[in-house]
Amino acid sequence: MIKLIVLDVDGCLTEGKIIYDNNGLESKQFNVKDGFGIKSWMRLGHEVAIITGRESQIVSNRAKELGIKHLYQGVKDKLAALEELLEELDIPLESVAAIGDDLNDYKMLQKVGRSFAPADAVVEVRQGVQSVLSKRGGDAVVREMIDLLAEENNQKETYLGFWI
Repeated sequence: MIKLIVLDVDGCLTEGKIIYDNNGLESKQFNVKDGFGIKSWMRLGHEVAIITGRESQIVSNRAKELGIKHLYQGVKDKLAALEELLEELDIPLESVAAIGDDLNDYKMLQKVGRSFAPADAVVEVRQGVQSVLSKRGGDAVVREMIDLLAEENNQKETYLGFWI
């Protein structure tokens, strides 16, 4: 059973674009369907972590809004950060699902129990994961992953029962 999902931000939770205005202020767009899925996943009693290579107050704000307690930003070695978190949570790698879209996600994706990539991930990542999803980064691809995991965990009825 998957107990923890690990999310990349740029290219997964967002479409991967970083927009700066004339004052240097950064902007990102998040899909509300992803947020809804994340909140539902946590309601099932599972954990969520964000492990991202960049640092952004926007990501901190989004994690706080969703109630994500495990936020790692500015990470160079995502696998090492994940292993540190797993030791803290006492969760084995085989109980972890992760989604990533680029080469800095590759090593982590190779080690987890269930690995996913958006449809527009780089070719090496798409070739190296267990499942390439139908959606692109920022287009509710995290929600697609969570929906599949709820079903694989035999929790789809409970997951849907929260809302319908």
